[in-house]
Amino acid sequence: MNMTRESNRPSGLAAIDREMAHQHSDALASYETAAPMAARAAASLKKTGRLLLLGMGGSHAVNRAVEPLYRALGIDAVALPLSEQLGQPLPIAGRTIFVTSQSGESAEVVRWFNETGGTPDTFGLTLEGSSFLARTAASLVGSGGTELAFAATRSLTVTFALHLAILSALGEDPAAALAVLKAPEDHDIAAALAALETVSTVVTSGRRLQGVAEALALGLTELSRRPCFSLEGGQLRHGPMEMLGPKIGVVLFRGLDETAGLVTAMAVSAVETGAPVILFDASSEAPVAGAVTIRFAPASGLAAVFAMLPVAQRLMIAFAETRVENAGTPVRSTKITRSE
Repeated sequence: MNMTRESNRPSGLAAIDREMAHQHSDALASYETAAPMAARAAASLKKTGRLLLLGMGGSHAVNRAVEPLYRALGIDAVALPLSEQLGQPLPIAGRTIFVTSQSGESAEVVRWFNETGGTPDTFGLTLEGSSFLARTAASLVGSGGTELAFAATRSLTVTFALHLAILSALGEDPAAALAVLKAPEDHDIAAALAALETVSTVVTSGRRLQGVAEALALGLTELSRRPCFSLEGGQLRHGPMEMLGPKIGVVLFRGLDETAGLVTAMAVSAVETGAPVILFDASSEAPVAGAVTIRFAPASGLAAVFAMLPVAQRLMIAFAETRVENAGTPVRSTKITRSE
């Protein structure tokens, strides 16, 4: 990066750069230090067999991404926005509950504990060890302190590492995911960025990796101030295909799992509409003609998430930088949402 570009970079994006620079090392440290509390959370899950994942914003996207991983272990896992649980609650008795909040101070988190008192099987996942959440519930605390930049980047990676610790305690092999954190794949995003140059908005989609798609859409919306959104692959197929065309960018996530073929079919259909299609691909399937493919080593689960997420974050930031003068500085919201 040349000095001119460096000096012209919006302060909000520079803050995100700083967070991303140490997200891998913080994630590895988080995985190690969370082990004792992760063992307690895993023991609770083995006892209850049921998991309710509660969070807002990026935290909910993380919950959506790990939901299938817990289900694959036979756990009845459901991720709900905390606001929804407050207004139309699922029963909490007999469930292990993970409340995720990077700040540990969100309005909904405070109200949920005030209204329910929490339960003995409630665990917090947060980046802030002195927060309301960490003081109120047995918590897994990520390394590196509170995320200061507006859009979630490091906080996502670190929270995924906390889940890796829990999944490891449940008997999953963490080796592939840890290997990705120790040696991240670097990919050129220039072709993907060029493909999105003339779009007015972006829709993201996945199947097993839908939570990652939702995290990217949230960040794109926050930073570019365009109404970018995410639809699970089947939901995108059922009607919303009508919106696709040259002005709508499509970003898809394909992993090494049994849903890969469905993502492939969506990529083919999206290309046929004339929409620019970006495929983050950790499957072993063939590239899709007409799509810009960013190819990763074949992976599934958190290994695929850790590989794709930082590259998707770079695309998100670059996309916003081309559209917004002061990208990364919120004008209508705040980092910690203290009002409902």
